[in-house]
Amino acid sequence: AYQFTWGTFCDWYLEFMKPILLGDDEAAKRETRATAAWALDQILLMLHPIMPFITEELWQQMGGDRETPLIAAAWPDYPATYVDEAANAEMDWVVRLINQIRTVRSEMNVAPGQHVPMLLRDAGYQAEKRLAAHRDLILRLARLESAEPYEGDVPKGAGQNVIDEATIVLPLAGVIDIDAERQRLERELAKQDSEISHFEKKLANAKFVANAPEAVVETERERLAEAQQVRGKLDEARQRLLAASE
Repeated sequence: AYQFTWGTFCDWYLEFMKPILLGDDEAAKRETRATAAWALDQILLMLHPIMPFITEELWQQMGGDRETPLIAAAWPDYPATYVDEAANAEMDWVVRLINQIRTVRSEMNVAPGQHVPMLLRDAGYQAEKRLAAHRDLILRLARLESAEPYEGDVPKGAGQNVIDEATIVLPLAGVIDIDAERQRLERELAKQDSEISHFEKKLANAKFVANAPEAVVETERERLAEAQQVRGKLDEARQRLLAASE
């Protein structure tokens, strides 16, 4: 309940709303306000058993003429049709991209007010489509001056991170400490090496492979492959950084 209220609704959704509410599309504003009001009502319903007094007060203050007090309101029942897996995946990607960029900025001590370009190297069709659809949002929340797909060489002195098949490239020559970026990549590589070793040992255990459900074993194989892919991307980023610093 805390994670959804504070993390999903307050930290992300309210930020995603701001460009719409500050824009000129009145229909979009109305829909966004109505959606936010509905979601906030659901939050009050879910929090009521553990925060009865403040949620009851908010329910009465924000709802106008409510038909019933919150304590007598029906517990929510959400149809499966409320879940849009494609929308979930798309917005999850946007959130992860912004977080990855923020991580590099933070670790490289890029000033919060400094807007830098972002290049999304080797992005697939889906990633390019999502970047185009949510570019304005990404620019604002990640504090970027531009965000574009990219297929060329990595610029000298660039901070880098990985999201799925793509590499996030922040050209920060003259802004960052290249040695600190090298150390960050080495820490990430060590983390991936630990993950890979864990999965390899598990899959090398004949008893586990023989007794575990096939779906569980396959999941472990997929996790190993994903960790190896991420490690490969990180190692490429480190090698490019070392080459760029020579």
